[in-house]
Amino acid sequence: MMFTEKRRKASQPVCHSAPNYRSMKTRAKRILLLIVGWSFILLGIAGLFLPILQGMLFLLVGLMILSSEYVWAHHLLERLREKFPSISHKADQAAEEAAAWMRRLSGQQP
Repeated sequence: MMFTEKRRKASQPVCHSAPNYRSMKTRAKRILLLIVGWSFILLGIAGLFLPILQGMLFLLVGLMILSSEYVWAHHLLERLREKFPSISHKADQAAEEAAAWMRRLSGQQP
């Protein structure tokens, strides 16, 4: 009887590691998202001063990425959408195409 108790105790961390793995995976995705978003913002700022980079494009992409994590980025993006509706429509189409492309790459059905 004591052997089964020890065996259960030894197996418990394995059972509880699945939620930790998911939270680590979620945390890693969030960190990656923040790094990519801020990288685009930094490239956009550099692009405002360098003629070879499209600064506004990188800033907009960075704002789109960061808007899922930061309220200020979401509000700024919404104000830009209200001010420039034609660009907003094109950005929405591009986002839909990018999402469809990512679904195809990951093997998910549309």
